[in-house]
Amino acid sequence: MTTNAILLKTLRGERTERPPVWFMRQAGRVLPSYMKIKEDYTFWQMMQNPEVAAKVTLLPVDDLGVDAAILFSDILVIPHALGMGLEFNDSGPLFDNPLAFRENPLSGLHPDPSKLNYIYTVIDKIKRTKSPETPLIGFCGAPLTVLLFMLQGLGRKGDFPEAIRFMYQNKETTRQLIEIVTELSITYALGQIDHGIDVFQLFDTHAGLIPADLYQELFMPSTRKIAAAVREEDIPFIFFPKGLGSGIAQITPDDCDFLSIDWQTPLNLARKLVDPKIGLQGNVDPRLLYASQTEIEKALQPYIEFGKNNQNWIFNLGHGFMPGISFESARFLADWVKQTDWKR
Repeated sequence: MTTNAILLKTLRGERTERPPVWFMRQAGRVLPSYMKIKEDYTFWQMMQNPEVAAKVTLLPVDDLGVDAAILFSDILVIPHALGMGLEFNDSGPLFDNPLAFRENPLSGLHPDPSKLNYIYTVIDKIKRTKSPETPLIGFCGAPLTVLLFMLQGLGRKGDFPEAIRFMYQNKETTRQLIEIVTELSITYALGQIDHGIDVFQLFDTHAGLIPADLYQELFMPSTRKIAAAVREEDIPFIFFPKGLGSGIAQITPDDCDFLSIDWQTPLNLARKLVDPKIGLQGNVDPRLLYASQTEIEKALQPYIEFGKNNQNWIFNLGHGFMPGISFESARFLADWVKQTDWKR
């Protein structure tokens, strides 16, 4: 059991000498050991090979010294399990027939939860391999971000204009699509829990692409449903709505246990906006790691005061590691968190 892990203690509201640290996209290109494995496998092959996926999941624990592992997988496994043709190439994921360009977007979706079984096999392998003191974080993509890819495919990455237009022009169909994605996401989350994850994070990388009020109307009900299903199993639920801005003030303790904050929102401001019953995670700008270690350390100083005054905070980035960040800088960041006097 991993009950004494610093991440789980923090999530339970217990006092610790320092904040726990893990990083989004920690099992990836920042690690030389990952790049070595990647020479022999495609991304899709790595995800589907239990030995490889389990090994990659645990690499950051050994290489970076982080306090938790996060499942090596992808948010687009849900569209794949809904029957959408999905391939991963060097530039990212590609759908063969995005929904926004179909005459009837609803007709081609056929949920098949068995297409997710290989991921549970990976979790089983991780559980057999990892140290009992290393918590395992499971995850899936939130309905908005998943739906953007389903509607538009890769396309113009980042702003998804065709997908957003579809949502405004087809609100009722959008609601039905959200429901389909949500139901399979709940099945998937519960499957991960059945196989032994300790924490669950919902990633909404593109939450900022629509107005916060529309986000509340269309997408927060589905987040709430996923959160309720996870928390009913006594698993902590972390929610990451990147780019939501001041909309985080509308997040309630019914929505999540911890809220992950992006780098655009100052952490002290987030603490004032967000209900005090909700813990925070983040929000270090990942691009800071392009700077020298002296500059990195200087920029981190204000976090000491925040960490001293806020026990319910997990040290993390405001998004994932960026391309070209050095392993040495990532390791320096993890070491800094563990070696700093947090004055607790």
